[in-house]
Amino acid sequence: MRFRHRAAAGFATLLLPLAGLVGLASPAHAAANATATYAKTQDWGTGFEGKWTVKNTGTTAISSWTVEWDFPSGTSVTSAWDADVTSSGTRWTAKNKSYNGSIAPGASVSFGFNGAGSGSPSNCKLNGDSCDGTTVPGDAAPSAPGTPTASDITDTSVKLSWSAATDDKGIKNYDVLRGGTKVATVTTTSYTDTGLTAGTDYSYTVQARDTADQTGPVSGAVAVHTTGGGTTPPPTGGDKVKLGYFTEWGIYGRNYNVKNLVTSGSAAKITHINYAFGNVTNGQCAIGDSYADYDKAFTADQSVNGAADTWDQPLRGNFNQLRQLKAKYPNIKVLWSFGGWTWSGGFAQAAANPAAFAQSCYNLVEDPRWADVFDGIDIDWEYPNACGLSCDTSGTAAFKNLMSALRAKFGSGNLVTAAVTADGSSGGKIDAADYAGAAQYVDWYNVMTYDFFGAWDAQGPTAPHSPLNSYSGIPRAGFTTADAIAKYKSKGVPASKLLVGIGFYGRGWTGVTQDAPGGTATGPAAGTYEQGIEDYKVLKTSCPATGTVAGTAYAHCGSNWWSYDTPATIGTKMAWAKTQGLGGAFFWEFSGDTSNGELVSAINSGLS
Repeated sequence: MRFRHRAAAGFATLLLPLAGLVGLASPAHAAANATATYAKTQDWGTGFEGKWTVKNTGTTAISSWTVEWDFPSGTSVTSAWDADVTSSGTRWTAKNKSYNGSIAPGASVSFGFNGAGSGSPSNCKLNGDSCDGTTVPGDAAPSAPGTPTASDITDTSVKLSWSAATDDKGIKNYDVLRGGTKVATVTTTSYTDTGLTAGTDYSYTVQARDTADQTGPVSGAVAVHTTGGGTTPPPTGGDKVKLGYFTEWGIYGRNYNVKNLVTSGSAAKITHINYAFGNVTNGQCAIGDSYADYDKAFTADQSVNGAADTWDQPLRGNFNQLRQLKAKYPNIKVLWSFGGWTWSGGFAQAAANPAAFAQSCYNLVEDPRWADVFDGIDIDWEYPNACGLSCDTSGTAAFKNLMSALRAKFGSGNLVTAAVTADGSSGGKIDAADYAGAAQYVDWYNVMTYDFFGAWDAQGPTAPHSPLNSYSGIPRAGFTTADAIAKYKSKGVPASKLLVGIGFYGRGWTGVTQDAPGGTATGPAAGTYEQGIEDYKVLKTSCPATGTVAGTAYAHCGSNWWSYDTPATIGTKMAWAKTQGLGGAFFWEFSGDTSNGELVSAINSGLS
């Protein structure tokens, strides 16, 4: 105990001179008499050189300096000179070296760095105050302005008005965003946007900036349709749901962007999009791929509205592209899907506290930066109280409790849906959880009526991965679309809340000699991205269908054997779905279709 008291006393004596130094050069005093300015001195495409200059604008010397700023996700400092640069998340801090901390009145010092990415700094502070030399009384960013209202709409213009944002430092100006892209900066609470196209849908939001150059969250969105021109007709097919999954990673190797929904004609033939996937981790909903979701800059030719993303716009990535798509096709609703095969392991922890999980999901989906993009949430838990990539033992009631909490949090104004198992076997996955009890909380279930059979059974027998009904020789009873739908109905799930699933891909084996299903194999057939699986757009020409079984197609070409749906078999399944009174259909996923969207067209026409 004696040594502990002595150590504490020694530490206390050290604090006294340090406290005195802080008082002599307080951050507020120093920054109010100094400025920091930034310049990009070189840019080589994949990186750049930046320089900060700190100037003493006061009448007394500055003994030390610290510059802080934010870089957008994807932009970073890779090396620096004449300052010690560190980071915490997207916040970067530069402190003077021992030889350049002192700055005489009227003098300045500079430090430089090499950077990666294309972003520029924001929210700069010098010794705790604004870099423009003004004292910052607090750190709060501005509030979101009120949702704009539209008036005086013509063929080519619209007047926007909004209620003011609030801020402890005062509002400096507002950015007006059209489809997520900044079109104007104004100091008033109104703006007239001109040069628009007649008969076209637009979406507008507003974002405030305070006198310390901090930007707040974007406002709610207002949809505007200019007069004149033509209109985009809604999809045919009555009130049937026609939903497709859009994968966040499709923009990489597959080079499939949101714009492809427009160029293929698919956007005019669907009602809903599931954006896949958000992560489920630590009992919470989380971002899956931040770069793809809201940071990637799309070029003009990749963008739905034909305009290139800029470095300073508040929202980029797939989220902004989906916002542009909704402005062009206002009938489309977008849900954010969480989980999936890879990230379903996180649901066990989420199920332990459903209310906390629902709150985390709501906070993420309704984040002001992209709240207008999403119309609800979809849960893809593979599988409650059963085994998928991992095994869950949360209990029969876990799924019902989770969906109840989500509905309570998201309310009746948002869609709440779930992708569910199609295992209709006795004692199978449908029997493992209370899907009937949970049905009262969901708008619909996406019944995953595909992947029944595949080359994970490397030696076969070959079998169609998405059979509509049973057939002689099927490897496992209950593994059909009809069995799954019948089982949900028998448990009390309304038919109108069940969507039939279509895979826009095939599953296949190699080493097969038999044309008909039931043949032996030596392993999975080669695929572009994964063994044993291939997109329809490839298979339709590389291995055309040679027969049908159980309402779906199969193909034997060389030693390979594939099964997949074609426009004709989709037509059969859609006709069946209508006779069953189902709520519609969904598919996985857009990029597997042809460039003219022939499978989406088959779903649309089949449900009409």
